[in-house]
Amino acid sequence: MKNYYSTVNSIILTYSDIIDNDLEMIQVRFERATEKGFDFAEGSIPHFIFNKTFGFSEDELLQLERYLRNNASLLWDMAREREGVSIGQRITE
Repeated sequence: MKNYYSTVNSIILTYSDIIDNDLEMIQVRFERATEKGFDFAEGSIPHFIFNKTFGFSEDELLQLERYLRNNASLLWDMAREREGVSIGQRITE
């Protein structure tokens, strides 16, 4: 993943630029360092489904999904800004 978003409880969230394959999406990755490597969960917005996970419990995955849903609009805004389209430009168009 290219872009850093946040660290909460030692879990780092990174996200990709917008990917346009008929449906715009952003890939996301949650990562937590452990003694033996990393726990991770990879998924996408707007699907909010993790397609690869390792080390996180089901309860933790539900919490990560909720965090992702709660922050999705901000992630979209930041990804669009990285593409050169600012929030202000979209609002005035």
